[in-house]
Amino acid sequence: MKHYQHFINGQQTSPSNGEQIEVVDPSSGEVFASIARGNASDVQIAIVAAQNAFEGSWRKFTAAERGRLLQALGRAILAHQDELATLEMRDCGKPWKQANNDVIACARYFEFYGGAAPVFHGETIPYADGYSVLTWREPYGVTGHIIPWNYPMQIYGRSVAAALAVGNCSVVKPAEDACLSLLRITELAHELGFPAGVVNIVTGYGKEAGAALVQSPGTQHISFTGSAATGAWVSAAAAQRHCPVTMELGGKGPNVVFADADWERALPSLVNAIIQNAGQTCSAGSRVLVEKSLYPELVKALSQRFSALVAAAGQADRDLGPVIRASQQARIQEYLGLAPELIAAQGSIDASAPKGGFYIKPTLLKDVPITHRLAQEEIFGPVLCVSAFADENEAVKLANGTEFGLVAGVWTRDVGRAMRMAKAVQAGQVYVNNYGAAGGIELPFGGYKASGHGREKGFEGLYGFSQLKTVSIAHH
Repeated sequence: MKHYQHFINGQQTSPSNGEQIEVVDPSSGEVFASIARGNASDVQIAIVAAQNAFEGSWRKFTAAERGRLLQALGRAILAHQDELATLEMRDCGKPWKQANNDVIACARYFEFYGGAAPVFHGETIPYADGYSVLTWREPYGVTGHIIPWNYPMQIYGRSVAAALAVGNCSVVKPAEDACLSLLRITELAHELGFPAGVVNIVTGYGKEAGAALVQSPGTQHISFTGSAATGAWVSAAAAQRHCPVTMELGGKGPNVVFADADWERALPSLVNAIIQNAGQTCSAGSRVLVEKSLYPELVKALSQRFSALVAAAGQADRDLGPVIRASQQARIQEYLGLAPELIAAQGSIDASAPKGGFYIKPTLLKDVPITHRLAQEEIFGPVLCVSAFADENEAVKLANGTEFGLVAGVWTRDVGRAMRMAKAVQAGQVYVNNYGAAGGIELPFGGYKASGHGREKGFEGLYGFSQLKTVSIAHH
């Protein structure tokens, strides 16, 4: 069994307390590796390494040089695609195809932000006679990144690549459930010529290593992706020292389907939006709201689709894999036990799936009242809630009827209705006649309400990892 260490200051580093955390394969429930159990001491060592790199060698790199390194890392990630996909599949339980897609997406972030680095700049501002005014975009210094277990590579790419492109150095605390691919990518970065300390990984529990990263005065910006409850704690803790944060939190994404929509074209998207990554996606389309005249027909079609879905081990590469851990499996089963009479259809678990794996049958629930916990709370599993609406006004009310506002989909042939809905729905991203736009690395991403604040992805992500300085020069 392999024992993984931290990656700090360009090298593998043992935890200061000598302790390890077991790594479990969600497909089988078996322990197959261990990671370092980091604490505040380890975090501080990593922050010092990042600060030294920021004040030393990294500061000497031009934006173009940083960009070339980021793009080179993107190419290296693709060159190690099979290795990284295997790590992600084993660590997270993802089907092989999805693990490969995550590798490609991670590489694309480094390609995109590598290209953006040398063209990210300030402005000149017309002002009073005798003054020249300009703005500079400057890095914070050391940025802290708390990465969840559902999409470790993708979220590492979208936050760390953007932070480095601007000129920051980073300390990353991945979720204890999913660290292995990120340790390997950071190792690749060092092999390519990233100076020691530019990117550091400290593994461990959130309440230990994660809390230390948030509370340390050495981090000047925090990027957090995770639950709304933990996000509230992170925001409050960072506020104690006036540290800015970017928060991407939970979701309860609605797909709103009107009677005039091409619903047969929509059907695969409606299903994939909830079963991708076994429903463990903040931006999952976990609710489908259907106009009443279409409701019976669409529920029937969705039921047929769900009945045919199969969950299996990641290696089997079926419709979905297991959920991340036993406690997550139990949590989802508890939700399903709230209203068994609402179950319209369920898929199956493949007979070849190991008995110790954390599998959930993909489940379709119909006639779910908007006030029910199933319609209000983020289940974070392959569970789709379907409800009917009478008209456009009710559709808006239902779509906005939760505390979340991350992603929404609208399906209609009526252009005017599509625009009205896009404006009325409270969500950071609204997709019309699609859902997710195939990942959309270039598309700014973030939430309304309890789904967070700040934006990542696209060019907008660079603004979040930089601070603006205005320079006024008098020459009269």
